[in-house]
Amino acid sequence: MAEVKDIGSREFHFTTQDFQRVRKMIYDHAGIALSESKQELVYSRLSRRLRATGIPTFGEYLALLEQSDAGEWEAFTNSLTTNLTSFFREPHHFPILAEQLRNIGQSRPIVLWCSASSTGEEAYSMAMTAIDAFNTFTPNVKIIATDLDTNVLDTARKGVYALERVEKLDPGLVKRFFLKGTGSQDGYVKVRPELHNLITFRKLNLLDATWPIRDKVDAIFCRNVMIYFDKDTQLAMLKKMARLLGSDGLLYTGHSESLYHAEAYFKLRGKTVYELSPSLKKIAQSQVAKV
Repeated sequence: MAEVKDIGSREFHFTTQDFQRVRKMIYDHAGIALSESKQELVYSRLSRRLRATGIPTFGEYLALLEQSDAGEWEAFTNSLTTNLTSFFREPHHFPILAEQLRNIGQSRPIVLWCSASSTGEEAYSMAMTAIDAFNTFTPNVKIIATDLDTNVLDTARKGVYALERVEKLDPGLVKRFFLKGTGSQDGYVKVRPELHNLITFRKLNLLDATWPIRDKVDAIFCRNVMIYFDKDTQLAMLKKMARLLGSDGLLYTGHSESLYHAEAYFKLRGKTVYELSPSLKKIAQSQVAKV
């Protein structure tokens, strides 16, 4: 039998066996591959759940999850997901998106998908880009913004941020797209309702067999997401994303992500921007021609 070690001296007994159970559970549920180096992070974040629930041990807590407690599964998943984001993060993508939008024009609805929206900054950055690209607060653009973490989705829907979150943005942009809080809301800004109107926020697990997105998508932002999944899980997701993209659709990825293992589906177009592979693009174009 494998030795079960207590990982350090802590408030709660936490063994290597507990950690391995957590790794398997979050992988099976959300596709997130936790490395061995994440032991301290897992203990720190899940200890809060033990305190909140009053459960005295990790063993009992994990047993509760295995009994399919839906509410606690949501809290468990929220605890282990990382939500690092900012407005116009990896800024080189947004001029490319603006050019793509102008090339499509406004003769038909444009659909964009922000696949890991976190607290909303990325989706609102996409909305600002669309408004600027067409020089109107009501462009013919729909943005679907999804995340697995319900807590960050609640923040995103509110669109209220501490003032320091926008301090590095151009002052003119802040003036156009944000409302400054007063009184009890002093020190905060809120996105203008015109931005909010372009976005639909939804819970979505990228590991689900099917995704509730029915429209063909013109652009997918999936940035700094793939790094949390193993190659097989990445490939399964990329295959589904390729099916969703229109013939001239683009996939925007993070700076540390490479799709060399998905050459059958995507071809590098520019710096961390991908288009459909030639064979899939040809299929997508033929499908459009038949409509």
